[in-house]
Amino acid sequence: MYPLRRNRRLRTTSSIRTLVQETIISPSDFIVPLFIVEGNGIKEEIPSMPDYYRFSLDLLKEEVKTLWSMGLKSVLLFVKVPDHLKDNKGTEAINANGLMQRAIKTVKDVVPDMYVMTDVALDPYSSYGHDGIVENGEILNDETAEVLAQMSVSHAHAGADMVAPSDMMDGRILYIREALEEEGFKNTGIMSYSAKYASAFYGPFRDALDSAPGFGDKKTYQMDPANRSEAIRETLMDIDEGADIVMVKPGLCYLDIVRDLKNEVEVPISVYQVSGEYAMLKAAAEKGWLNHDAVMMEQVTAIKRAGADLIASYFAKDVVKLLG
Repeated sequence: MYPLRRNRRLRTTSSIRTLVQETIISPSDFIVPLFIVEGNGIKEEIPSMPDYYRFSLDLLKEEVKTLWSMGLKSVLLFVKVPDHLKDNKGTEAINANGLMQRAIKTVKDVVPDMYVMTDVALDPYSSYGHDGIVENGEILNDETAEVLAQMSVSHAHAGADMVAPSDMMDGRILYIREALEEEGFKNTGIMSYSAKYASAFYGPFRDALDSAPGFGDKKTYQMDPANRSEAIRETLMDIDEGADIVMVKPGLCYLDIVRDLKNEVEVPISVYQVSGEYAMLKAAAEKGWLNHDAVMMEQVTAIKRAGADLIASYFAKDVVKLLG
């Protein structure tokens, strides 16, 4: 007796495997994180993120042109703020001529159709390295949310298409949405880091921006990695408050959360494949322990298969080059 169904028939050749492939990766899946610094002629590699760089504004222009030519149509901007401009109130974050605001204008001047997303959080601007205003060792919620709303409006004035609050303060999406509406930015989107976990995978990113917390940790506002249903509560609240896209961060260790949200919500879901995930693969590949390209493609495919509509990834250029 032979089996009537042989599943291997659909695996026999590359052609048939491609025809029945369920998850397809394309350049339009990706958001490209970019790190910006003051100065001129600067393209400096981040030591803990091999082959990834900080750009000064003049060299940012060429990078954005390259991304666009590759079919990568969205960037997420982060800035490395000089220490002398940091304080406990995020004053520089709302400077109309600040580095972030100039970076937004630079991208839009060079490639007007590039979709520009901006990080909204105080840690790059904070003398304490925290995502909010600090008082007696406590991260203040409502006072921080007010500054984040001002920051978002400032980014919108500079030309940002979407703001991406990454702070995890309660109610900040409503603060931001109302502030944008009041200033006439009804079409400026919000991509909320709705399920951002207090992860150990963020180390290289904090090196890139010199934004590690100066005391304690971020567990009073970022989520406990042990929690699952909390992610749904957080995300539904953000959607009710006006989020257009919701995010899960990090990626690979939280694919169950991505699938939970995909089953629960109807807005697009983004996933941040974070710096630690990037650095681990780069290190293993350098040692010859893993095949870099094969593992990279397996990772981004897993993220999309789990339910991600968008992937913020430091691998974006590498993936697109492989796609041909």
